[in-house]
Amino acid sequence: MSTSVVASLLEKTKDFSIEETLAFLANEYPNQVVFSTSFGQEDQVITDLIGKNQLPIKVFTLDTGRLFQETYDVFHKTLKKYKTEIKTYFPDTIAVESLLNQKGPNSFYASVENRKECCFIRKVAPLTKALKGNAIWITGLRAEQSENRSDLNFFEYDAHFDIIKFNPLLKWTLPQVEEYLEKNNVPQNSLHKQGFVSIGCAPCTRAILPGEDIRAGRWSWESSHKECGLHQK
Repeated sequence: MSTSVVASLLEKTKDFSIEETLAFLANEYPNQVVFSTSFGQEDQVITDLIGKNQLPIKVFTLDTGRLFQETYDVFHKTLKKYKTEIKTYFPDTIAVESLLNQKGPNSFYASVENRKECCFIRKVAPLTKALKGNAIWITGLRAEQSENRSDLNFFEYDAHFDIIKFNPLLKWTLPQVEEYLEKNNVPQNSLHKQGFVSIGCAPCTRAILPGEDIRAGRWSWESSHKECGLHQK
């Protein structure tokens, strides 16, 4: 069933602009379309498209408890500009307390397994809650962000969360994203001007050096595929 739905969506929207596709989805799946934002550059483009077109799409974010102050700053500016609700999901308090009591605050540096455990508690579990009961999950994924994402399509079925993803900026380049943000005066995280491209939790994110891969700034002490479990690709 999911495969046929994805194929149908790809066919029906193949000639649509991003705005037209977002409006189509909101109409086709009323109250079942959600957009997850971490306030990165791609997400801010999508927030602008939803906000200025007043589309009935639910916007939410995950507050892991370890975000940069600069992320909270752009969160606040975004709320003021678009005057729309951004629902916040937090990790389970007991799970976080248990993790810190057993392993301390920096266990994620010790191993990939420990880091993924922290990501699961702070990000994946809250995301599961946020996506429950919805049909379409809009993301800011771009193909050039990592090798893992180079073979994605505009619509994908995510078996882990049992939901269809829409990746509207899939074929955009970073310069296209930056140009859109500047042209439309969209709030941005000030860390982007300091070499931060992909911004997550503060302890797990650094600026990248010229010529480095976009994902090099995430979990820089690891040689893994640099994913946290939110996206399998």
